[in-house]
Amino acid sequence: MSGANILRGEAELRIGGRVHVLRPSFAALVAAEAELGPLFALVERAADARLGLGELTALFWHCVHDRPETLTRDAVGEAVVAQGLAAVTPALRVLLGQILQGR
Repeated sequence: MSGANILRGEAELRIGGRVHVLRPSFAALVAAEAELGPLFALVERAADARLGLGELTALFWHCVHDRPETLTRDAVGEAVVAQGLAAVTPALRVLLGQILQGR
């Protein structure tokens, strides 16, 4: 798998020993919004340090590009917990920046 393209607003997340590209495509963001509510409100919650672990996991889950069938949402959440919030915050920043600024 090739690395994330920062110019495309992509980020990387290590899940189960493998690096996955998080791509905030239109379809991924629509799916995230359908589950989490308006994306602008999600960004505001993140800015106010009120973004929950479930919300973070959901955003990452929907943005995993070329998601293998064997990858589960629980594995994404476990990866976030195992790495800690400080380690996954850079990926979150990239996705939130893409939501706000676009390409």
